[in-house]
Amino acid sequence: MERYQLDDGDRKLIDMALAVLEKNFDDGVYNHTVGCAVLCKSGKVFCGVNCDGIHGACAEYVTIGSAISAGEREFDTIVAAHDKHLNGVIPPCGNCRQMLYEYCPDIKVIVNDENGKLIKVAARDLLPFAWQPVICD
Repeated sequence: MERYQLDDGDRKLIDMALAVLEKNFDDGVYNHTVGCAVLCKSGKVFCGVNCDGIHGACAEYVTIGSAISAGEREFDTIVAAHDKHLNGVIPPCGNCRQMLYEYCPDIKVIVNDENGKLIKVAARDLLPFAWQPVICD
């Protein structure tokens, strides 16, 4: 698994994810408890929060969906965040890893490594042996 170092732009992305959560945090109800920011290859950044419920949507789904709805199709880096987590960063859940693998397997995902250091890894490396659509002839 290739690991990439963070730069100032990545730290700004984390701050943006934390800011969207702070603006929308739903204390006591817990409908909005994770913030997310994605940097598109176009240079545009989209932010979102999770929408919890019976069949809730994770912040990564909401954020990627917003970017796609705006016409974006190529993504550079994504991060999910909450200020109470190590370095303010939350790793994507299994469903989000699968979605990222299917939509943008080469997107860099900011996570904490095994030593608590922030790194970036490709989404494809977060989900070994991921489900892939089978094309039958």
